[in-house]
Amino acid sequence: MQKNLNSNLIYNNQDGIEYIQFENLLQYPQITHCYTLRSGNKLNFPPKYKDEEKLKQSYKLICDCLKLDINTIIKPHQTHTDNVEVVENIKELNDVDGMITNKENITLLTTSADCTSLIFYDPSQKVIGNAHSGWKGTLQAIGKKLVEKMINQYNSKPEDIICCICPCIKQCCFEVEEDVRKLFENRYNYMENLDKIIKKGSIIDGKQKYHIDTTEINRQLLKQIGLKDKNIIDSGICTKCHSEHFHSYRVDKENSGRNAAIINVRGEK
Repeated sequence: MQKNLNSNLIYNNQDGIEYIQFENLLQYPQITHCYTLRSGNKLNFPPKYKDEEKLKQSYKLICDCLKLDINTIIKPHQTHTDNVEVVENIKELNDVDGMITNKENITLLTTSADCTSLIFYDPSQKVIGNAHSGWKGTLQAIGKKLVEKMINQYNSKPEDIICCICPCIKQCCFEVEEDVRKLFENRYNYMENLDKIIKKGSIIDGKQKYHIDTTEINRQLLKQIGLKDKNIIDSGICTKCHSEHFHSYRVDKENSGRNAAIINVRGEK
């Protein structure tokens, strides 16, 4: 896997438990973060109703690696909304796809299998955020809305905020039809280089296909609200292209597992 990483990423393998971290966040010892790999299918974070035992086992494995307390994890029931919750204590969250907190020893965890996970850190106010931004979440601009909530709740300044875009399905593999293309074109017709964001693909079974760059859409949304370009860091990894390393819904369909994006404020070391 190491050969596929860009210079922004660090690959870790602890006794077969694999995860990546962003160099930009590793300079802040008060936080812990990662994005998990399949690790030979040892790591899978499915919804509780699908396999609660596997979920608990994966929590334990990755928490042991990161030296986190499994009891600090908050994993919302994600339903492709634009709902962002301020987290002050450990609790269950339903119909929530984004979370922010400035509390120590709360671990924000979202899951994905091709969808985009966005992890945020404001080193000035010591605020973290985690958003599940699938194509529906990206269409609703959940990443931008999470930043707005950081500003309003914790007085964060956009220019201080770092956002890391975790591995997700990239434009090369995010193939849609006319209905989804129209939704994005109508919503984001003002964006720069829209013809590059939405590209015409092949005609398959008489249907025109399109490829959409949701990473670039998220980048532009974050820049609009004031994040510096240098503070928006893309992993550059397509989960479908590298489905041997990452769970991918487009590859495995209903049998797909889930990867986890994790961030925690653990206090000064």
